[in-house]
Amino acid sequence: MKKKAFVTGITGQDGSYLTELLLNKGYEVHGLVRRASTMNRGRIDHLTSYENGSDQRLFLHYGDLADSVSLVKLLYSLQPDEIYNLAAQSHVRVSFDIPEYTADITGVGAARILEAIIESGIGKKVRYYQASSSEMFGKVQEVPQRETTSLYPRSPYGCAKVFAHWLTINYRESYNLFACSGILFNHESPRRGESFVTRKISLAAARIKQGLQKELILGNLDSKRDWGFAKEYVEGMWLMLQQDKPDDYVLATNETHTIRAFLDAAFGRVNLDWRDYVKFDDRYLRPAEVDLLIGDYAKAKEHLGWEPKTRMKALAELMVDADMDLIGKRSTGTPP
Repeated sequence: MKKKAFVTGITGQDGSYLTELLLNKGYEVHGLVRRASTMNRGRIDHLTSYENGSDQRLFLHYGDLADSVSLVKLLYSLQPDEIYNLAAQSHVRVSFDIPEYTADITGVGAARILEAIIESGIGKKVRYYQASSSEMFGKVQEVPQRETTSLYPRSPYGCAKVFAHWLTINYRESYNLFACSGILFNHESPRRGESFVTRKISLAAARIKQGLQKELILGNLDSKRDWGFAKEYVEGMWLMLQQDKPDDYVLATNETHTIRAFLDAAFGRVNLDWRDYVKFDDRYLRPAEVDLLIGDYAKAKEHLGWEPKTRMKALAELMVDADMDLIGKRSTGTPP
């Protein structure tokens, strides 16, 4: 009998890669989507054969992490084997502008799902994955950061993720839930939203190369991040829920690079010098910066057999290649 998974944030970067992985493993996948006047499902459009074809294993349900009643109803009717909570207001800089909303969706949203698991009566059978974040480490207390490193968030987003992370642990210990937190360091891809710095860079490099853009405006270029490939990280999420016992794991590359280094790799891919095009604007600075993130994935390697394959330079290059291809398709009217 095939397993059934419920995914929040299914239309996002991680949700789309995870859905691909689960469908390829024979799962029936149910995704939570918000109603919107414009469709925002481009990342999963290529999976419509699983939605409408003879092998129908992808189902989308309207709902919201702000609506606890709909979550209880959905979980009770679906009876999923696995739940992946990937949904969030995930833009760190924007979280300073909308802290209450960020806390409600990114933090309290996890509480609503955990309570829905209890209230729907599926707590004894279901396995739950919480998308935690390296932003929880913030002003880092240890280098590199690992599962036991003290948390010191530096943004409303980071604070909301800390709440969701510790609540997951609390429900695991209080209700004997199979609940895991994946503390994922920055993971990027060609599916990353265009407002995130890595995608802004890869897209700008491609557009400037093709004469469609003249400059790129950024903020702090000295921040150091541990960047990996999102498609590899979703496999780590899945592996966490296949273990005998629930636990928390860091997924990272154990390498850190400045944004300047990412610019070097991205613009270098198209033989451009980013210094000729990048302008600084302090509007993109955070009120409180996170200067350094680097994760130790030793526990994930030992217990899950997981380790990253794609490093920063290769990641930047594959993102630029994808954006060069995307721009070419847009110019000819070809669907991406």
